[in-house]
Amino acid sequence: MIKMIDHVVILVRDLEPAMRAYTDLGFTVQVGGTHADGITHNALIVFADGSYLELLHFLRAAPQHRWWRHVAYGEGLIDYALLPTDTAAAIATAQRHGLALTGPIAGGRLRPDGQQVAWEMALPLTPDLPFLCGDVTPRHLRVAEGDVRLHPNGVQGIAGVTIAVPEIGVSVQRYRALLDLPHHPASPTAQMPPLRVPELGAKIALLPIGAAVVMLVQPSEVPYTQDADASTPILRPVSTFLATRGAGLYGLALWQSASSNSRYHHRMHDLGNTHGVRIEVVTMPDQ
Repeated sequence: MIKMIDHVVILVRDLEPAMRAYTDLGFTVQVGGTHADGITHNALIVFADGSYLELLHFLRAAPQHRWWRHVAYGEGLIDYALLPTDTAAAIATAQRHGLALTGPIAGGRLRPDGQQVAWEMALPLTPDLPFLCGDVTPRHLRVAEGDVRLHPNGVQGIAGVTIAVPEIGVSVQRYRALLDLPHHPASPTAQMPPLRVPELGAKIALLPIGAAVVMLVQPSEVPYTQDADASTPILRPVSTFLATRGAGLYGLALWQSASSNSRYHHRMHDLGNTHGVRIEVVTMPDQ
């Protein structure tokens, strides 16, 4: 069973400036540590809902690494993970539905305080899908609790992610297999076809994961729009993303309560402030 979006990975050119930038955006940022392979290190932004953002930096060149190809495109969103209740069981379920995953693969990180953290992963074969990340050591060692989850900007969790895909029908079937939706025919997501939104020049499909939503977006057959004088065709942003980077994580939505401080949020629309990440902040009613 998949419980929730576990975390979102953000590639940064230099970790300390990125940590300062996200602190300036109103986030509480903590040093994560160095991964077991010695190739990357990170910093974390942990939310009240148990999800988090991972600011990740390569310590050295690593052409064999799953994320190294993104370095050529610069900073920004590169991947996201789902939290399974049992990684091996989630792999077996996906395989029963015809979806191949590689794993379980051992992962780990050494925290600055000397604490070793361990998890296991399952990796998809296509970039439209997330990876799975299940805890081996107690979860609070990897995802800190307490005041570190409180943020001056009021953000409390991940509301959803947007994934750019070239063939939405194919990606929907892959997600259904990963999320075990074929076993839940009553779910509207299990039966609903992708929606065409002409004004956006795209097809979309929404898939709930825990309290969050994954939105798959495929550009329309006419991926161009016109500029103000209607003389020059312009490639739509999602089409540009697919043409340069291929399928993958395109945007991030975070949520806050209605009573939260919103004075930081306009700055999150500046890709320079966010180190290349498209961030939207949505307001949820106070409970």
